[in-house]
Amino acid sequence: MNRLWYSIAAVMVLAGLAHLGLLLIDGGPWDGPVSWRKPFTFGVSFGLSVATLAWVTGLAGLRPRPRAALVGVFTAASAVELTLITMQAWRGVPSHFNFATGFDSLVSATLAAGGMVLVVVTICATVAVWRPRPGVAPSVLLAVRAGFGTLLAAMAFGALMIARGVTQARTGHQDTAYTVAAALKPAHAVLMHGILLLPALAVLAGRALPDERRRLRLVRLALGAYAVVAAVVCGLSLAGVTAAAPATASVLSAGAVSTVALAALLWPHLRRRGTTPAAERPLPRPSDSAVTSG
Repeated sequence: MNRLWYSIAAVMVLAGLAHLGLLLIDGGPWDGPVSWRKPFTFGVSFGLSVATLAWVTGLAGLRPRPRAALVGVFTAASAVELTLITMQAWRGVPSHFNFATGFDSLVSATLAAGGMVLVVVTICATVAVWRPRPGVAPSVLLAVRAGFGTLLAAMAFGALMIARGVTQARTGHQDTAYTVAAALKPAHAVLMHGILLLPALAVLAGRALPDERRRLRLVRLALGAYAVVAAVVCGLSLAGVTAAAPATASVLSAGAVSTVALAALLWPHLRRRGTTPAAERPLPRPSDSAVTSG
């Protein structure tokens, strides 16, 4: 099943990147409800989310059947969401908050229902990883649980975006619907992939640091920094501050730089773990030609 989930995730990412190519070739706006940006960003995001959920649920030691059900439903709902968003982009009409025709209303309702399915699956997975997990390192378990917490928070902001947008669209304020929803995008984005970053850090630390206490401290430090940054971005978004979008871009850039710096910091430890100290190496055996006759 892992191979199937990862294959579907790869197809989603590649589909998103293909639409980025269309945007570069065809041109058109980056912002707005009708843009090649939407299938691009949703394709990459859904692909990463499916692959991450498949990896993290295995990392946390979930039993095969519940894990297969959770990841399978999440993957199916993600595929439906991405297909409808991509279809509407090719039709040249908005995918969300679009009630212009009966068909468009059906698409918008299906997208909202699919989002609710993703929320329910995420809640179930969060409950599952909070149960005792013998055999899983505390640092890894903390990172996984915190990652699911950030994913749930991202889902909550997504639901709030939909609720605000639908309210405006239903009252005849179509343009305002996209504006009020877009104001919460930075908060949704900054929380979305903590489920990938935090467990990845814990796994890297597990390979580099021999002491579990040091690994746990590192994960706690990263979680604290992540929480502070996310709180600032979410606060700006809820307050409607326009600086929230540049702040998110800065956060993502700083996160990328920090990840590279952390990898560079831990790389010597990784190399040393694969090298046996000279004092522990066995002495070379003398060759037959080196043995002198008495």
